[in-house]
Amino acid sequence: MHFHILVGTTSGNTEYLADALGERLAALGHTTTLHDQPELADIPTGSAANPAHWLLCMATHGAGEYAESIIGFMEALTTTQPDLSAVNLAIVAIGDSSYDTFCKAGIDAEAIILELNAQLIAPTLTIDMFHELDPEANAISWLNQWIASYT
Repeated sequence: MHFHILVGTTSGNTEYLADALGERLAALGHTTTLHDQPELADIPTGSAANPAHWLLCMATHGAGEYAESIIGFMEALTTTQPDLSAVNLAIVAIGDSSYDTFCKAGIDAEAIILELNAQLIAPTLTIDMFHELDPEANAISWLNQWIASYT
């Protein structure tokens, strides 16, 4: 199975987590494409016979905004409103619980993408960078919990 890993980051920390998830998927026999500055035109939306698999790694920036690397992608989704009914989606939302906008970008992205008919294939993982000692290990544990039943 092929996963498109879409990364929303400003400082680059979320990309480390996305890389770790990509490595784990590869170890399980899957292929991945990492999109560190995703463009909607470059990301397959699949078809009924061949669904697309998206793994969204999304950091919250500032007062709950999307990170710089994914703003254009989210604006394109909102503006064009494509049919994502052939997209299977898993999300890792990253934030800092010392802010009242904890993981807001990931939560907002989930709502938008689900409104466009994508299917959530795993419970969204929220990672608290204020308390988390090993976010990559946490994300890999989350992936291991659902990947076998999905594939």
